[in-house]
Amino acid sequence: MIEELNDRSRQIFREIVESFVETGEPVGSRTLARRLPVTLSPATVRNVMADLEDMGLLFSPHTSAGRLPTETGLRLYVDGLLEVGNLTEAERASIKSQCAGTANSVEGLLAQATQTLSGLAHCASLVLAPKTESPLKHIEFVHLSPGRALVILVTESGVVENRIMEIPADLPASALVQATNYLSAKLVGRSISDAYDGIMNELESQRAQLDELTARLVEGGLATWAGGDTGPGGSLIVRGQAHLLEDVNLVTDLERIRSLFSALETKEQMLKILSMADRADGVQIFIGADNTLFNVSGCAMVVRSYRNEQQQIIGAVGVIGPTRMNYSRIIPMVDYTADLIGGYIGADRRR
Repeated sequence: MIEELNDRSRQIFREIVESFVETGEPVGSRTLARRLPVTLSPATVRNVMADLEDMGLLFSPHTSAGRLPTETGLRLYVDGLLEVGNLTEAERASIKSQCAGTANSVEGLLAQATQTLSGLAHCASLVLAPKTESPLKHIEFVHLSPGRALVILVTESGVVENRIMEIPADLPASALVQATNYLSAKLVGRSISDAYDGIMNELESQRAQLDELTARLVEGGLATWAGGDTGPGGSLIVRGQAHLLEDVNLVTDLERIRSLFSALETKEQMLKILSMADRADGVQIFIGADNTLFNVSGCAMVVRSYRNEQQQIIGAVGVIGPTRMNYSRIIPMVDYTADLIGGYIGADRRR
């Protein structure tokens, strides 16, 4: 469709989208005529805007208002007209320095990366953490409080992962010791995925010398982490939802943000969206109805996968915000953060 626009239409359309990104407000023909680098009358601008509206790229929120880009229009702008900016040295240094202090822990690195990205982008950020595939050197369960335990995993490459998991509230401390001993015998020198089926079969056939409560603990520790039902694909970290409320001007915006908060709680849907990053290289952008998660919330997502030292995709990092997010600034942030995470994880696993 971009080929159907002449230079004048492209210029006016670009100005409308960039005004929308900047203010969130409709823009009228008189304002556009003043902002354009070429001299055009408001009447000429109105005619071009009418043509763009007929093409489904613009719409008017109410009678006598200016125009806003539709989701189709935003998609066209991102795919064909967007000029992606470059991160400043200060922004690169900020992301790198804040992540470097936590790079010895995968969980700490990913949590800090999402927090830093959220702060710089002023949106919510999220990351799909890689599942532990390296052979384990040590596994231990530590009681924290009724119903909660800490699981410490140390891989042979030296990566340490800590997870909080839910356990039966009446589970005795002795069961944690039993689970530690049992899993140490089964898992050390093997990855969780390698040992999973065998352990589950043993539990199901009642050959394991564990009582019922300990069996529940083992099953829970291998299959489900507290803080999100992410299945076998890893864990999900979300940071910065409060940023989405900083620039709400209209009631409709607030309703969209409420809808987005509900979507953020739908971890299964979120993981499906993030998993789409496995299908192509580079940054991917989902706008509104581009995906089932945001089709009623008027929000967008910028996401990119990150890789290990073997160039295998092991996770994804992204930013969620309103459709008028600053794509030219956020895209390079997500891109750089993904490269940084992949580099740190690769370095850790080479140690």
